[in-house]
Amino acid sequence: MNDCNPDYVVVGETRSYGYERIERAVRLIEKGARLIGTNPDLTGPTENGIAPATGSLIAPLELATGRKAYFIGKPNALMMRRAVKRLGTMSRDTAIVGDRMDTDVIAGIEAEVDTVLVLSGVTSVKDIDCFAYRPNYVMRGLDELAEALLEA
Repeated sequence: MNDCNPDYVVVGETRSYGYERIERAVRLIEKGARLIGTNPDLTGPTENGIAPATGSLIAPLELATGRKAYFIGKPNALMMRRAVKRLGTMSRDTAIVGDRMDTDVIAGIEAEVDTVLVLSGVTSVKDIDCFAYRPNYVMRGLDELAEALLEA
């Protein structure tokens, strides 16, 4: 970790995010550091409702610098393709389970694996129609998915 000449500025979820950190990150990116995000989710569920997630925190840096972040964590289609290969499975026998259409489901489609949308998180049934693509399966939660797998 250094502020002199880093190769990357990495942004993840944090509660210690402030204007000074944004300013410093913008300067480092302008000097050539690449912008990396841990995940593209704009929001995430908490006990108190929806809270900003990494995608929201990285947006000011993208807007200020004109540079787009590369997201290295789930969901990442490249990561999923490499995992399928490493596990020695076939894409047709693999699925991603997630609660977001805009990150989990689209990453599964891009990785060419089946997608299971669980409605226990961010996306609701009525939200699905807002997207041009569809998950392969929609389930109320992981309990329904576990039941379906036991029956298969």
